[in-house]
Amino acid sequence: VQLVESGGGLVQPGGSLRLSCAASGFAFSGYAMSWYRQAPGKGRELVVFISSAGRSTNYADSVKGRFTASRDNAKNTVYLQMNSLKSEDTAVYYCYARISSYDYWGQGTQVTVSS
Repeated sequence: VQLVESGGGLVQPGGSLRLSCAASGFAFSGYAMSWYRQAPGKGRELVVFISSAGRSTNYADSVKGRFTASRDNAKNTVYLQMNSLKSEDTAVYYCYARISSYDYWGQGTQVTVSS
């Protein structure tokens, strides 16, 4: 199993970024996926959960209305569109999957929101 995030970077407050997570090594379309984030000095928190078919999502209150998760099962990729970014969104963002009772994490991608 491999999860590889990309798309992070430095963006000004109010800006947008789109993160991608390319998955391999498992039957991607059969598994729910999640995005987590970890800000400096804080614990890792769930940002969004997306069901295997992408029809169901569950967002953290802090990102509702600003972030949108989606997935392309033909490309084995899950996305996180982040709009109206705030300084408090600064964190390392991780892709996550639970497969056969094991937890799998990507290496993370840094998102920094600063003027």
